[in-house]
Amino acid sequence: MSDGVDITHGGAIAVDPDALRAVAAAMGRTAPMFADAAAAIRNAHGFIVATPELSARVDSVALWASADRADMLHDECRSASSNTMLMADVYELVELRAQLAALAIQDSAQAFALNARIAQLEASDPRVAEMEQWLLAGWKEGRFEGLTEQLDAGRFGPAGAAGPDLAMMLGVVALVGSSGAGRLAPNATLSGSGGPVSVTPVKTGTPIAPPSSLAEALRRFPTAPNAQLKVERYTMPNGTNRFVLYAKGTQVSVDPKEPFDMRSNVDLYTGHESASYVATVEALEAAGARPGDEVQVYAHSQSAINAAYLSSQSEFDVTVQVTAGSPVHPTVGDDQLLIELRHTDDVVSSLSGGGAPGGTGSPDSVVVTRDGDALDLLLPAHLMESYTETAEMVDASGDVRLEAWIDKARELDEALSIESTEYVARRR
Repeated sequence: MSDGVDITHGGAIAVDPDALRAVAAAMGRTAPMFADAAAAIRNAHGFIVATPELSARVDSVALWASADRADMLHDECRSASSNTMLMADVYELVELRAQLAALAIQDSAQAFALNARIAQLEASDPRVAEMEQWLLAGWKEGRFEGLTEQLDAGRFGPAGAAGPDLAMMLGVVALVGSSGAGRLAPNATLSGSGGPVSVTPVKTGTPIAPPSSLAEALRRFPTAPNAQLKVERYTMPNGTNRFVLYAKGTQVSVDPKEPFDMRSNVDLYTGHESASYVATVEALEAAGARPGDEVQVYAHSQSAINAAYLSSQSEFDVTVQVTAGSPVHPTVGDDQLLIELRHTDDVVSSLSGGGAPGGTGSPDSVVVTRDGDALDLLLPAHLMESYTETAEMVDASGDVRLEAWIDKARELDEALSIESTEYVARRR
């Protein structure tokens, strides 16, 4: 894996458009100050050169040059403000088109409003639509970059039958991902029934505090033998309960009673309720979660799909969703914090199709990508250990958008008590 991470708002969106506009406005307010400074310096220069006893003591040439520099800063600040505002419009245009496509609305009032704003942005500056196409082209080219390198390594790398077989498999993954099957629509729901299952508590504990970093949260996954789910229950001072769910991904097993198996993967990816989803809901209920209770979710691989559907169709209030190597890209509301960790050479993550071009979730939501190694074929990039390393890098990045996640964790610091339970789920 590479030593750097790329943190964006999602898809082709680097930063939330409103956040960019706030920066542009601040630079716009600053620009006149440089012009005022230049004028003040030149006034001082005129006074100094007209006063013999001062002109001999002050470097009037350097003083005039500082006025010129202040003028340059004024121009640069105005230009930066204008260009940043332009980029905000481009990001918003990408986001609006993505919303229109995701909602699949044509004749509704909402579609009319979206189309009206799109037309307004396009008319505001001919560069907006041109830059939108440039931005999307770059995103589409780069979203399967790591997988393409793996495909080449499989085709031309190790000798023998494994190379062509690997290349064919990676090609199929890229094809499935690019089809859009991994991008979930708003309020997506599962069909059918994945039950019955049973969930059995196998380990309990009393943590002294909530996780203080993303990496620590990813290290809190179940450790008891065969446990796939862990739920922390936080009893708050007002008598309410909040819950934090840690859910493992696919379990490699030939046991037909294992609910987190490949069968559940196929069910979920094709929009059908899986045994693992049923088990996840039942584990939360067993821990005391009730409709309307706040739930924060940390999920890997298959369980990231379950997390997406917990958010879109369950009766729980999912406020935070942190996923690692998810095969899907959910569309969530602007009141939910979504943090997606993705590796460009992770075959499973590639099933999401590189995400959607527009951002989703709250303005503080982020998609973290880390470039892979073409020689890390198949599983290493998908392992939880690799994603925990990436989380450590995000923690160390200083990205201001992490403050929203830190604030949510600090709320849990107020809990009067914390109970932790790990569960083993089984098909019945």
